[in-house]
Amino acid sequence: MRESLYIGIMSGTSLDGVDAALVDFNSSTPSLVQTYFLAYDKYLREQLLALNQAGYDELHRAALLSNKLSRSYADAVEGLLGKSGISSQSITAIGCHGQTVRHCPQSESAYSIQLGNAALLAELTGITVVADFRNRDIAAGGQGAPLVPAFHQVMFGRPEKHRIIVNIGGIANITSLSPKGEVIGFDCGPGNILMDAWCLQHKGSIYDHNGSWAETGCIIPGLLEALLAFSFFSLPPPKSTGREMFNSEWLKSYLHGKESPKDVQATLLRLSVEAIAQSIKFHFPEVEEIYLCGGGARNGKLVAELEAALPGKSVNLTDMLGIDADWMEAFAFAWLAKQTISKVPGNLPSVTGAQGHRILGAIYTA
Repeated sequence: MRESLYIGIMSGTSLDGVDAALVDFNSSTPSLVQTYFLAYDKYLREQLLALNQAGYDELHRAALLSNKLSRSYADAVEGLLGKSGISSQSITAIGCHGQTVRHCPQSESAYSIQLGNAALLAELTGITVVADFRNRDIAAGGQGAPLVPAFHQVMFGRPEKHRIIVNIGGIANITSLSPKGEVIGFDCGPGNILMDAWCLQHKGSIYDHNGSWAETGCIIPGLLEALLAFSFFSLPPPKSTGREMFNSEWLKSYLHGKESPKDVQATLLRLSVEAIAQSIKFHFPEVEEIYLCGGGARNGKLVAELEAALPGKSVNLTDMLGIDADWMEAFAFAWLAKQTISKVPGNLPSVTGAQGHRILGAIYTA
């Protein structure tokens, strides 16, 4: 076994599929060795989406989906290792975030549920698995998310520059890496989640490629204003969110039903832009550099509008920092697995609100 090799697995709120990244931590600068993407089939995507809301026989359905997900994760690991030519015996551990179906961190009875049978994944792959990263932080009074800012700090923090990393996944979140203070990170609102759902409903496509459909529409000012008035946007950090808050039913409550679908899509894109831009301008007006990652970073229309909303700021992809924007979170969960195996804390109390640093995750040995 090469103790420096870890695999990170991420399947995010967008429900597009499984990202698997093979990472080498042999040097002071970790390197991305190989990547692999396994798309969810339509049935799995629909079943996962259905579990985000209360329904019939949820426990049974969740258990079955956890097993199915773990088999998909194992398939992704097999594809990743086959692509890299590296054997499973060379891997120290897999860091698997799991598929979030409920995230309710803001109540006295806070909880977060990620589906995935880590024991089965360890059995199928023959590799030690680290999973259940969020709940240790929640037990310590934190929100359990976002967790990636700790990784951003290690990889991108610089004593002479104030940088912001914006992950635009299903939910958009921000990491502020200031040389003058502690790391701040929080979810700022919807990234792709509402746009994807609206596009699927009206176009039959799981996402709006490059924002081309939104490009044909016009922003509805009254709708945008109403959406931005939602209470989450004015909450101070720490804060995190998910489909429980931003979903099709939430959007429907703001619509009268006569809007042009393409205009709604244009408005939803602008909502994501404003959620990010207003957060940056309010909390970090002095920031020098902004770097984007996640699926939304490949949406040309969204990126162009974000640049326009942040005049005078440098906006680029994290590719320029050495990590492909598409693989940031999978890379991060390989790092988080290494933290756990090394018995080193993986959370940042300044980000999640936890009472202190904690070693995250549960270990399932091969």
